[in-house]
Amino acid sequence: MTDRALVAQMDGYRLTTAEIHYYRPDYPSLLQLFVWQDYDLPPDFPVLFDFLGLWRRRIEAPLHSVRIAHGALIGPAAWRGADLVRSVD
Repeated sequence: MTDRALVAQMDGYRLTTAEIHYYRPDYPSLLQLFVWQDYDLPPDFPVLFDFLGLWRRRIEAPLHSVRIAHGALIGPAAWRGADLVRSVD
């Protein structure tokens, strides 16, 4: 059995987070925040834009803005040498 997240990362997908600000339908002068997170392919973000398309078609709350962040989770290990070595006596 394989982990979907690991397979996605091996295919170039990155953990993507989007802050979606939208106007509340019942109070159009108020903004609400929705946080979306999934694995997606930068820089085109097809999964996120599919979700936003669904939002526009099915949800009555108009979008105000979307802020996107992504990061690579798989990478080479970092190694740092110690500046101090202590003897154990």
